[in-house]
Amino acid sequence: MKRDLKREIITTSDGSTTIHFPELDEQYHSKHGAINEAKHVFIKSGFDHILASRKFPELNILEIGFGTGLNAFITYLEAFKNDQKINYVGIEAYPVPLDEVKFLNYVAQLSAVNEQTIFDMMHKSPWEDLNRISSSFFLTKRKQFFAEIEDKNCFDLIYFDAFGARVQPELWGVDIFLVMYEALMDKGVLVTYSAKGSVRRAMQEVGFVVERLPGPPGKREMLRATKN
Repeated sequence: MKRDLKREIITTSDGSTTIHFPELDEQYHSKHGAINEAKHVFIKSGFDHILASRKFPELNILEIGFGTGLNAFITYLEAFKNDQKINYVGIEAYPVPLDEVKFLNYVAQLSAVNEQTIFDMMHKSPWEDLNRISSSFFLTKRKQFFAEIEDKNCFDLIYFDAFGARVQPELWGVDIFLVMYEALMDKGVLVTYSAKGSVRRAMQEVGFVVERLPGPPGKREMLRATKN
């Protein structure tokens, strides 16, 4: 995603905000509800699903597209409720500027005003460092392109939240999903809002077992892929 595109803060259908690129008609989250999408795709279909399968002394999560920090923040809230230790790695080539972060209303919309310092810390903490966000949530933000990821057998769960294939098709092909497959441990899971046939086939080509699931508001389906 080019740096010089016009950016604007918009309010989505569930009242939560996101960052919109008018020239591309693309945004970080669904216009049908940023929080609703995050909870449905990444928490319900990813986080809750994998915790229901087995116990993890530490759950290792990789997010492809750290962006606004919404997925990381909701994961922190859910992990706290579940008493689950999290090691969270967020990849982002173009970090959201702090002067835009202050206009994002996720803390209020999630009724989590007591956790405002946590959300702020997620954005203000140094890149490339292991940051202790709480006693059970550790965050590493890495400024890199997705194709540069070299992790092997490191993660239990991947949130694949890249910009859509319509504007960045290179992020949804076999090469990228091979990187994802290799980054996951055996039985690791990848979830994404996309349900395109070409995306599903690319996942299957690298070895994933892929499920079609009901999608979030505004989308009929989404995909969940498991490494066997």
